[in-house]
Amino acid sequence: MAIIAAAQEAQEKNNVRIGADVTLAQLRDDFDAVLIAVGAWKASGLRCEGEELEGVLGGIDFLREVNLGNEVKLGKKVAVIGGGNVAMDAARTALRLGAEVHIVYRRTETELPARREEVHHAKEEGIIFDLLTNPVEVLPDDKGWVRALKCVRMELGEPDESGRRSPVPVEGSEFEIPTDTVIMSLGTSPNPLIAKTTGGLDVNRRGCIVADEVGATSREGVFAGGDAVTGA
Repeated sequence: MAIIAAAQEAQEKNNVRIGADVTLAQLRDDFDAVLIAVGAWKASGLRCEGEELEGVLGGIDFLREVNLGNEVKLGKKVAVIGGGNVAMDAARTALRLGAEVHIVYRRTETELPARREEVHHAKEEGIIFDLLTNPVEVLPDDKGWVRALKCVRMELGEPDESGRRSPVPVEGSEFEIPTDTVIMSLGTSPNPLIAKTTGGLDVNRRGCIVADEVGATSREGVFAGGDAVTGA
């Protein structure tokens, strides 16, 4: 059985974009089986108005470009949305690049998913934490660049079945955080291109490919594994 990993290796060796230059169905015609192992590297967004504006970056993308030594255009004020380790890394990196940095998170410090030492170091370095704050829109200037983040205050509601208290918006609490750059650090998901161009390939609500215990997907002869199935 010939198995091809439809991932970065194929792209690097053949300069082929799976789902764009060649479809999964075409690969299936040429091979007995196809294994999708593309990972989950696409930055997730808020799905709010203004995400397409200039000055909105993905956390993973931002860190990759900085680590590669590429120039990243940042404003003087940066808002990092999220509370995980990537958010802390992005915030501390932006601070080192000379920006005033806010971390915007909709729950309290107790619920921050980042490691405690990451939070401690971020505070120690002067990063501002806007907690119980939920972004709802990225606001533009007259040139199509970010000028502010529209937010609402949150409060923790009653615990759900898991015991976790969900944040709920405080009525009439809208306000703006002036910012030049917004870095979305809300996790990552698989690139949706393969699923969008492959009929009958089931994905879950997070965009991950649905596969059974042996990696078989909803399409015969197509298998998937790794973060493309489990999420990052």
